[in-house]
Amino acid sequence: MTGFIIKGLLRDRSRSLFPFLTVALGVALAVFVDAYLRGAQDSIFDTTARFVSGHIMVTTKARAREGASAGNEVALTNIGVIKEELNKSYPDITWVERIRFSGLLDVPDSLGSTRLQVPITGLAIDLSSTSPELNLLRLKRSLVQGHLPVKPQEVLLSEKLARRLNIVPGDRLTLISVTMNGAMAITDFYLGGTVRFGATALDRGMMICPIEAIRQALDMEDAASEIVGFFPNLVYDDRRAGQLAREFNAQRATAADEFSPFMQPLRDVSGLGSLIGVIFSATGLILAIFIIAMAVVLWNAGLMNSLRRYGEIGIRMAMGEPKLRIYLTLLGEAFFIGLVGSAAGTLIGLGFSYYVQRHGISIGDMMKNATMVMDDVLRARIAPSSFIIGFLPGFIATFLGSAISGLGIFRRSTAALTKELSE
Repeated sequence: MTGFIIKGLLRDRSRSLFPFLTVALGVALAVFVDAYLRGAQDSIFDTTARFVSGHIMVTTKARAREGASAGNEVALTNIGVIKEELNKSYPDITWVERIRFSGLLDVPDSLGSTRLQVPITGLAIDLSSTSPELNLLRLKRSLVQGHLPVKPQEVLLSEKLARRLNIVPGDRLTLISVTMNGAMAITDFYLGGTVRFGATALDRGMMICPIEAIRQALDMEDAASEIVGFFPNLVYDDRRAGQLAREFNAQRATAADEFSPFMQPLRDVSGLGSLIGVIFSATGLILAIFIIAMAVVLWNAGLMNSLRRYGEIGIRMAMGEPKLRIYLTLLGEAFFIGLVGSAAGTLIGLGFSYYVQRHGISIGDMMKNATMVMDDVLRARIAPSSFIIGFLPGFIATFLGSAISGLGIFRRSTAALTKELSE
């Protein structure tokens, strides 16, 4: 019986080609969208963790409450003691100190007078040769001109900003900012090199400075804006991050002290918690729409096929074949079409996903005014679930569509059939 069904499908393409193409294209689309959303989520998480929040961040309660608008007047103090405790309590996590600042960057002319002034955002980090920050921020591979800072007064600027200011490595720059105590700070630096991060929000105007130079300039001795931690192999574990934050805050955070250390996971620091929910909801919604739409299309295709095969089904009934057997035969056809179509669609979807995973899709032109820190090239990511996330819905939709359309067989009456055949 199985061989009979397969031969019938191969010889009569009108019964199999349209349902096959419908299933294959639908499954391919579902697989690709799932892999693309997963890759986009990974890209946003990875870039945000590296440049903004780490996997977990320790800062003061006041700074955590104020968020990105907070200044260094609410920075952490006694950094040495806090970092030592963190290294002792969580030895598998990489902890680094960072100072975030903003201000005006003054570019002098040959006479020392102001030629240009632009607002900038800055990040002060450990730039020593053994610092993990070189790998975390991918500075070596991002370098475009010049060299990484080797002297305390050398800094890095984004390549786009350096071109806009028409400056080259070796030129003098003046940072005008505010100290931790609210006083004006004016400090001279020299451009060591330029970098391109591949994230529009950073490439518009980012300044990377040695942390010790900024501590001296902003009166932040033994202080920092934050201490950020990274899990082993830079793999974010949302459950563990949340658990560590709850345990740390229960032990260390003091309700009455706005300057007590306070730990936050990545999803809370950067506001990505809602984005995680949106991505998961979008994936589920896409699959639900896919199953319903495909079932409706295949249902209609089944009804049209039943009309075209009206005579065939009638003759089979007239010869005494039970209606249930005919119905099961139609379900058998749907089984093979769904199996082959879903497999082919999965392979096609994985092929497109693999290409985008290797080469990516550039969205730089869409990110010109973006404030979210994310790569300008989004890549898909194939996961074990990619092999079944389209296959099972495609198979179910095919079977469901045929099961619904085939119910019309049980409404056929032998008396009406005899009259039709006599005519």
